[in-house]
Amino acid sequence: MITEKVGLRIKQLRSQQGISQEKLALKAEIDRTYLAGVEQGRRNPSIKSLEKIINALEISFSDFFKGI
Repeated sequence: MITEKVGLRIKQLRSQQGISQEKLALKAEIDRTYLAGVEQGRRNPSIKSLEKIINALEISFSDFFKGI
């Protein structure tokens, strides 16, 4: 399912950058528990939330989706 793939990609990129869920959530201006749900594939992020997360990861949309 796409929500699981998106969540896994976020977790993968976050881990590669060595940042915690809390730090990424703060940088993206979203709640940490929401981010955790997205990473676990339990939450379906809106396009706006996904944009915030991708920007906080400092990666382009195209590079983000290349990994899915």
